[in-house]
Amino acid sequence: MADRPLSAVVMVAGEGTRMHSSRPKPLHRLCGRPMILHVLDALAELPVHKVVVVVGHRGEWVTKTLTDHAPAPLSIEFVEQPAQRGTGDALAVGLTALPDPSLDGDGDVVVLPGDAPLVRAATLAALVRHHRVADAAATLLTARLDDPTGYDRVVRGRDDGVVAVVEDGEVTDAEREVDEVATTIHCFRHGVLAPALRRLRPLGRNGEHSLTGVYAVLHDAGYRLESLVLADPMEAAGVNDRAQLAVAEAELRDRINERWMRRGVTMWDPERTYVDATVHLSPDVVLLPGVVLQGDTVVEGGAEIGPDCHLVDTEVGEGAVVATTVARRATVGDHARVGPFAVLGPGTVVAPSEIVGPFSTREPDDGQR
Repeated sequence: MADRPLSAVVMVAGEGTRMHSSRPKPLHRLCGRPMILHVLDALAELPVHKVVVVVGHRGEWVTKTLTDHAPAPLSIEFVEQPAQRGTGDALAVGLTALPDPSLDGDGDVVVLPGDAPLVRAATLAALVRHHRVADAAATLLTARLDDPTGYDRVVRGRDDGVVAVVEDGEVTDAEREVDEVATTIHCFRHGVLAPALRRLRPLGRNGEHSLTGVYAVLHDAGYRLESLVLADPMEAAGVNDRAQLAVAEAELRDRINERWMRRGVTMWDPERTYVDATVHLSPDVVLLPGVVLQGDTVVEGGAEIGPDCHLVDTEVGEGAVVATTVARRATVGDHARVGPFAVLGPGTVVAPSEIVGPFSTREPDDGQR
């Protein structure tokens, strides 16, 4: 089973109206990177043969962003969902870009949305492994919550196997007490998906086909269904509005800061230190409170940044000290001293061991432009 081909379908066709933005929801940034790229970063660590991205609203914008910035190992194909008719319909559209399992050999398909940027690669790998060891037709990533209100419930049968997923608005009184809830992340056996999706019934006024209904369809057809309970429910948190975007940003920033500290970076106050996912730090860097590092900023070993610095796309050399400074696309040489209260404009180069004093504003001279 480990040799079965593994594919993925990422669904990003929705309009994301609660974001109140002209920018497609999957392209809103978390720690300097569009949230869908965090999803693809996790997928890139799995042996995924092909990734299909289902686009819809502002699809050309999403397609261009992923074409330019998606992780290199992934082979990505884009398909359009012309009308947003639910997640079940989106997956059916996505399957059209995958090889026919009857011709290419049956495999497994990881299905997830583009607005779940906190899921870890290890969790997706565990989901696929559990799915294959259990020889299941479908395996759902789930979570147990103290208050499951507002979430779809996982219904189990007499043998404790999954028999259905019930949407929150349709739960019975007995099901309302269930604390295991469905996430939007799944692993399916490819060969059973298309027939099951064709049997989904339209729901609601708009006649949408919800992917959660596929579990009851597969159970009724006699297939084995499994679930994998998340140890950390935050991993499956979706982003539907700006408030949830801020929560996801804080969680991701904590992960980034912890990773750098374990690699030898000192942070005096991690709660007041903001480091984009694209920044590179060397061991023995010291970050004081109020530091914001964005874009392709690089800080070499032994440098001290802060307090209260904002550096964007800036290179800081070994052993340099930068205090209370704003810099954009600047270069600070080894062992230089900058600030406090300095401003380095785009293209500015501070020479090694040079001192840029307090309240200085530096722009590149004619030779640097």
